[in-house]
Amino acid sequence: MPVTLGLDTSGSVLLVTAQKNGKRVTRRRKGVQQERLLFPAVTATLAAVGATLQEVEKICIVRGPGRFTGIRIALTFASMLQALNAARVYGITLFELLYRQAEKSLVWHRWKAQHPEGVLGVVLHAFREEYFLQIFDGPQSKPMWLSREELLQRLAAYKCPLFLAGTDKEGASLASLTEGKYPLAADQDCQVRPEVLLAISQEDAFSSQALEPLYLKPARFELVTPR
Repeated sequence: MPVTLGLDTSGSVLLVTAQKNGKRVTRRRKGVQQERLLFPAVTATLAAVGATLQEVEKICIVRGPGRFTGIRIALTFASMLQALNAARVYGITLFELLYRQAEKSLVWHRWKAQHPEGVLGVVLHAFREEYFLQIFDGPQSKPMWLSREELLQRLAAYKCPLFLAGTDKEGASLASLTEGKYPLAADQDCQVRPEVLLAISQEDAFSSQALEPLYLKPARFELVTPR
């Protein structure tokens, strides 16, 4: 069985998970400088499943949205394993991952049965009073970067019933932000579940753009209009 490694460096908590011969081990580390935490966490996690870095044949990463530096850490590490190990890289957005988790839940299926026209959306806190949103209403759905006010207005104006997954500031529930106006996915479906991240290594579709980062919030210099 191949050794598969999973990484999420998009948020404030570094997630490292590894799987070998059906055994899965996960480590989480909180800290600003994830580049310093990464190698110790990866080697310890791999050792716990009886593997080394040289044995990794597949790596699954979250490619955004999130902190620019954080996303770059996972992309760089995955590129390194691709070059050194010929490891196959799989990438998924945080929107896609939370959508997959929520749509398989019993609470979603029960709600969908009562609201056949209902749609699932993912809301993520970006920075201060800014949010990311993607409503999965078709193959052309696109993620957006919005202010808090714009987000609430867009949700209120949406024509179909909405079911939401995602997190507010510091990973908190969306309940306070949305004032109870929308049904919400369970807390465990609004955080990255290691087994779901690793499972994307079974789907070739997630290898085609695996190293393409999803940056939604422009850097400050991109917001300045040249004189």
